[in-house]
Order: sequence, then structure tokens, then C-alpha cells
Amino acid sequence: MKRLIASLCLCLSTSIYANAASSKQDLQDRIDSAKNVLDEIMNAQDNTIPRNILQQATCVGVVPGMIKGAIIFGAQYGQGVVTCRTGHGWSAPVFIRMAGGSWGLQIGGQSTDLILVAVNNRGFQDLLKSKFKIGADASAAAGPVGRAGQAATDWKMNAELLSYSRNKGVFAGISLDGTGVTQNKVDTETYYGSPQSFESVLKGNVAVPDGAVEFVRDVAHHFTEAKQDSQQ
Repeated sequence: MKRLIASLCLCLSTSIYANAASSKQDLQDRIDSAKNVLDEIMNAQDNTIPRNILQQATCVGVVPGMIKGAIIFGAQYGQGVVTCRTGHGWSAPVFIRMAGGSWGLQIGGQSTDLILVAVNNRGFQDLLKSKFKIGADASAAAGPVGRAGQAATDWKMNAELLSYSRNKGVFAGISLDGTGVTQNKVDTETYYGSPQSFESVLKGNVAVPDGAVEFVRDVAHHFTEAKQDSQQ
């Protein structure tokens, strides 16, 4: 019964959180959390994203603490940030929401860190849409793990997005089929202080705000370094 009540509270709080307005400090905290998640995962020796995927990444999304709860019907909700590779580095970040549900015998709740990697231009174009559903509007796969490992799937031919999760210290690829990804235009406007189109920001036409410099620099360190190494 206690678990049932806890799950009910989790689902209710998730719903409330989804509709709550974010302050600029909330958004800065989200960016800082995204940097910390990326640092911890990329510094996990061999249990991380393979180098060949880092080399091909066109965009990276980090969703810290994605909330998942279930009482027969399962729901998940998270908010995160995305940056994309441009001709002169990595773009300023934009804010996204991710939400989905499932049906079946399930109960409980957890918080999961999520990383979404676009591995080609199709994945980049997906993130320019105001809303899309993974598995229906955009092909995705659970990403392979291992710094030097080669993907054992056909992601190079078919996947536009690769997804990873970290829960209780365990980092692994995860299926997000049915999960919706939505541009969070309100939060993006709040953070920049004026309306900004996702296309303009992600193509590098907007300067990186001071508060996002460390996050973008962190992405560049891990992803650009891998690409440069492969060209040597």
C-alpha cells in the first residue's frame, strides 16, 4: 500500500511539474545538472558512449532526472537541454520536454538520467520539429555502450537517434519508443530573455549565454575531441 501511495504521489507531482513555469535560475540549474550528468557518464572509463558514436554525433540532448512512475499505467516525464554541432563548434542550448506512457502490470517509480544522441542529419532535423514521437516520427535505437566498442546493431543504417539511460549507477542503452519530444519554447524564451527559434539557435546563429558556456564546452570536449582523433 505504501508503494502504491508513493507511486500515486509521484505521478501527481510529475503532472504538476510538467505544467509549472520555470524561472531563469531553474533553467540554469537544469543546464548545470546536464553538465554534471555528462561529465559523470563520460568519465566512467569503458562503460560509456562508444568513440565511433561520439565522432558522428550531430546533436546531444541531456535530460537529468527523468521521472518514471507507474500504477498499472506507466508515465515518464523529463526536461532537458540540447546542443548541436555547427561549422564553428557547438551551438547554444535549447530546452526540450520528453513525455511518454505505457500500459501493463507495473508499479513503482524512479529517476533516470537520459542522454539522446542524434547521429546524422536526419536526427538533427527531428530536433528542429516542434514535436515528434520516437519510434513513429523518428527512428531510434538503444545505444551501444563501451568506449572502444562497435555497435552490434544496424544503427548506422537506420537509427536517427540513439538513447542512453543511467539509473542507480548503471549506464545502458534504452528504448524510448512512443516517447514524445517537444520543443520547450517558453523555457527557451525565458532563458534568453526573448523569443528564439530552435533552428536559429541550433544552427549556431545565437551566441552561447554565459551560463551555458561550461555545458557547451563540456560537450565540445568529449564529442569534438573524438572526431579530431579519428581524423589523425
